[in-house]
Amino acid sequence: MRIIFKIEYHTKWGENLFLHYGQGEKAAMQYTGDGIWTAVTETEDLSPFCDYHYEVEKYGRFERREWGGHSLGVKGKAPVDMTGEALSGEGCLEIRDRWKMMPRCAGTAVPVFSLRSSGSFGTGEFNDLRLLADWAVASGQKVIQLLPVNDTTMTGTWVDSYPYSANSIYALHPQFIHLPDAGVEEDEEYRRLKDELNSLPAVDYEKVNGTKDRLLRKAFARKWRSTCMTKSYKTFFQENSRWLLPYSAFRILTGRYGTADFRKWGEYSVYSQDRVEALLKDEKQECNYFCFVQYHLHMQLSSARDYAHSLGVYLKGDLPIGISLTSADAWTSPELFHLDSQAGAPPDAFAAKGQNWGLPTYNWEKMAEDGYSWWKSRMKNMEQYFDAFRIDHILGFFRIWEIPCGASSGLLGHFSPALPYSTGYLRSMGFDLPDSGPAVPGSEDVLFVADPHTGGFWHPRIAAQQTEAYRKLEWHMKESYNRLYDDFFYHRHNSFWKDSAMKKLPELLASTRMQACGEDLGMIPDCVPEVMRELHILSLEIQRMPKLQNEAFADVRHYPYMSVCSTSTHDMNPLRAWWEEDRELTGRFYREVLGENGDAPQECGPQICRKIVKMHLDSPSLLAILPLQDWLSTDGGLRAPDPHSERINDPSDNPHYWRYRMHISLEDLLGAGDFNASLHRMVEESGRQVTE
Repeated sequence: MRIIFKIEYHTKWGENLFLHYGQGEKAAMQYTGDGIWTAVTETEDLSPFCDYHYEVEKYGRFERREWGGHSLGVKGKAPVDMTGEALSGEGCLEIRDRWKMMPRCAGTAVPVFSLRSSGSFGTGEFNDLRLLADWAVASGQKVIQLLPVNDTTMTGTWVDSYPYSANSIYALHPQFIHLPDAGVEEDEEYRRLKDELNSLPAVDYEKVNGTKDRLLRKAFARKWRSTCMTKSYKTFFQENSRWLLPYSAFRILTGRYGTADFRKWGEYSVYSQDRVEALLKDEKQECNYFCFVQYHLHMQLSSARDYAHSLGVYLKGDLPIGISLTSADAWTSPELFHLDSQAGAPPDAFAAKGQNWGLPTYNWEKMAEDGYSWWKSRMKNMEQYFDAFRIDHILGFFRIWEIPCGASSGLLGHFSPALPYSTGYLRSMGFDLPDSGPAVPGSEDVLFVADPHTGGFWHPRIAAQQTEAYRKLEWHMKESYNRLYDDFFYHRHNSFWKDSAMKKLPELLASTRMQACGEDLGMIPDCVPEVMRELHILSLEIQRMPKLQNEAFADVRHYPYMSVCSTSTHDMNPLRAWWEEDRELTGRFYREVLGENGDAPQECGPQICRKIVKMHLDSPSLLAILPLQDWLSTDGGLRAPDPHSERINDPSDNPHYWRYRMHISLEDLLGAGDFNASLHRMVEESGRQVTE
């Protein structure tokens, strides 16, 4: 049988379309004019086309792919296209497809641990995503956006609540497990503990996770033998053993040595597969326990995903830019990371001294040797559960803010890779510098930071204009420094950083069908939006973090279509608490953005919140994904009594206790019929797609 695939797609110079199908097979398409691309195949077997999609390449390199895909099924004896238009003839089938994109729709951003239901156990659980999906449909939404869901257990204390420092890029966090579905008996003790923990206003991280572990171990003792014999468990273990066994060994050794810092593990400090296999043989039951827990987590998240999909709701995950220094990934593959450096962020609206995440930086050169297989494996793992993903700090693929070990803040950091200035060049401009920089972090009151990798080269210190060293300069030297500073941070590296990103991002995106969204806030070089547009990565637009200079607030009416807009992020105060942060700024927003007269009210009332939410829904952005707190703020009866209790993270507070939990249950939220109907109308009136 001959199958003719046709799709309309308007390319740019140098771009070509390819049809991808089967097990990694692809066919070059021919341009036939009027935006139509065609591919012809001869086959008697339709099974390779049960799942196919289209991709764009530019000069032989991956550029972008459509979201989702297409399928040819079989109805009776006649093949039929499940997603496009099929025109059948004798011995010939012509398929006319449309390029697929995520629909323009609305959604909610909320961490799993923040969910509250009558069935949860002091923290949100994967099963609660079912109720959240029900509410999404009731309120006209189609996307649920989550924070990272990976296991962060390292110290056993509340410090582990930080979701961006996982002990494994694969393992899911045991706190999200629903205990009865893993075999825990719902006896009197269970019900008492559940009621006690569920009554707390916020997550008690230590008690929740300690109690869940104790109860799970009892269930494991009773259920392991029957569980490990099931076909589903055997399949899970076979498909995941390559990371599951090292992760289990990591958890065992963390408990044995009382620390996740594998450098203190004696004979196990350097990973050895033979030594680990011997350890797991000796600790067989403990290894089986960690596999048992991960199996149930996988099944529960997969089930929640399937339920959401059955309602037409998509899940959006979060890809942290870094990995923990004390993680199974750093232990098993140390060659992929620079373990003697720290990643962070330069000063911004969130943190005046920048952020030091304490995470190692990537050895990109080493990762490139096998075509970034570590990243591709990571993406495939995420793709099991998510339809889209947020790339945390996408700038890290262009350059990372590298901070020397020993520095507490981000002020003495520098961009890596970068093009620093030589000592001779800076001296020729009149700046006094030593022959080489210090080996250890020195005073923050400096104009330049020494490059730690190459002697005799210097980076302008971030925010140096606020130092005493800058204030002491003569006016003409201040002007020289300002020109140098602006060129370095905003112009000097544009093509250099673009090349850096284009070596990595196309490889990453080619390995997944998830829609990529980039967190591109803060100090953004011009090359970043350029690359994101080329690769069809959605940008993030936040009204109080405008991307145009001299703007106090972004104009939501001018947001790009290929973007995600939101009222706030997990690193910011939600609307109501932000309203009370700075009365002068609030007044400007009230008059300049909302178009009101006079002084701003002391409280951000439901009508004001509703007006702000409405303008975001009406924006051109493809996705309008708002924090749950800001959706609730539009209703006087449902909003939290204390707006300051709703903040998830404060980047200036390190370490921060991530423990926010919604103050009402998901069941109560589902029961708020009038509120849900009003949101549904607002979403629908904005022209966004809703699920009935």
